[in-house]
Amino acid sequence: MFEQQPEELRQKVKVLATEALNQSDPSGWFDRLYSQAKGDPEQVPWARLQTHPYFQDWLDKNKPKGNNPSALVIGCGLGDDAEALARLGFNVTAFDISPTAIAWCQQRFPNSPVTYVVADLFALDPAWRHQFDLVLECRNIQALPLNVRSTVIDAIASLVAKGGTLLVITRFRQTDAEPDGPPWALSDRELAQFQELGLEEVHRDSFIEAENPSVEQLRLEYRRSKQ
Repeated sequence: MFEQQPEELRQKVKVLATEALNQSDPSGWFDRLYSQAKGDPEQVPWARLQTHPYFQDWLDKNKPKGNNPSALVIGCGLGDDAEALARLGFNVTAFDISPTAIAWCQQRFPNSPVTYVVADLFALDPAWRHQFDLVLECRNIQALPLNVRSTVIDAIASLVAKGGTLLVITRFRQTDAEPDGPPWALSDRELAQFQELGLEEVHRDSFIEAENPSVEQLRLEYRRSKQ
């Protein structure tokens, strides 16, 4: 989430997130960050203006395809991951809690086939339940505090269709002790909740980036039974 970002920007995010927590609004700081960026992606620490490399690597290796498969991108940010799926022929819905981020996506990709919508991970449309062949969760859970993590994981798992795939990209911590954040890396105990909710972990990749060797990152692929 904060790879190679200036310390000033990291501290700004921490202040915004702490203020939101104190107001019992754990995701309320995202739109404030996007709004304060004033159209400058360098002020959004996770904005790469390209497909996340771990996601692009997964797409290159797996070459997912099907008969107009549906995909959902959670916390889509500035839209690059959603656009990558659309180029592969997916019927893509992408949402973010930030109206500013969604407007930014629509400005960047005015002719996009992606359906960009404002939505709240804590109050998802019930019609989305078990509706998506592929769900991408890239670094959103880690941006939310541990006291809401179980609720968020439950919400994300509910989106995956029968026979569908959930791809999770996240920071990982080896211990269950609460980390300093944001971001708050996920533990194996927390990730196990996906399997408790009916998703089988079918693959796990671990990454250590040279510029941040103290942080382990995971890419996890889960699948829901067709039954």
